[in-house]
Amino acid sequence: MPQPALQTLSKAPPMPTGAPAIQTVPQASVQTAELAAQANQSPAATQVATDIIAAPPEGAMDAGFSLWDMFWKADFIVMLVMILLIAASVWSWTIIIDKVRKLRLLNKQAEAFEEAFWSGGSLDQLYERVHTRVSDPMTAVFSVAMREWRRSVSKSGKVSSELKATLHQRIERVMQVTVGREMECVERQMGFLASVGSTAPFVGLFGTVWGIMNSFHAIALSQNTSLAVVAPGIAEALFVTALGLVAAIPAMIAYNKISADLDLYGNRLDTFSSEFGSIISRQLEEGV
Repeated sequence: MPQPALQTLSKAPPMPTGAPAIQTVPQASVQTAELAAQANQSPAATQVATDIIAAPPEGAMDAGFSLWDMFWKADFIVMLVMILLIAASVWSWTIIIDKVRKLRLLNKQAEAFEEAFWSGGSLDQLYERVHTRVSDPMTAVFSVAMREWRRSVSKSGKVSSELKATLHQRIERVMQVTVGREMECVERQMGFLASVGSTAPFVGLFGTVWGIMNSFHAIALSQNTSLAVVAPGIAEALFVTALGLVAAIPAMIAYNKISADLDLYGNRLDTFSSEFGSIISRQLEEGV
């Protein structure tokens, strides 16, 4: 009578000694297989397995950092440099916006005053209208010149022969002093823009050098030359350099542009004072 198949299999000869050994399945594969087996039985198990597979490894979120993280995790000196550069940039933009708006307003006021001055009306009436509310440098120059003129003119409206020789020079001197004083007020805080434009890159470079020094110090302490060790410090250092350029470039461009516009406005005031001085000289020659 023939033997059952199961009994035949149990009596199979042993595996030869030289046959390759069965490889051990990795533990991670076993866990994945178990999760897959559970997924076939329960939808909830499928969701759990998906979450485990999709979840990033521990510490992966620390590898990605934003600018805000670089600021708060920076060294104290590097953070101080960042704050200094940010404050300088904000104040520079405040000055730039103020100067651009003020120059635009001053040019409009100068055009309106020149139109009234050259309209052919009486200068005395113009003086009476503007000397109590001087709102721009050109009006100030005209007001001080007319005030000096009136002080030197006698009650009869005539200038004595002794005063004619010095009155014109005195009025011109008063106008020049007024132009200088008014331009000094208009040009106020321009030096800050020049300082930011010239020194901000070097301040940023100082922060960069300090950050790189900290990065090399971290390498020495950890005895690990991996990029993950030095990347945060180098990123902070380069961020400080970027802040220095962000503060310096607009400040320097704005300084050059606003300085050129201020020079044009100053030349406009000088031209007006020269023309008004010529009018006064002609009046003196005519005997007033």
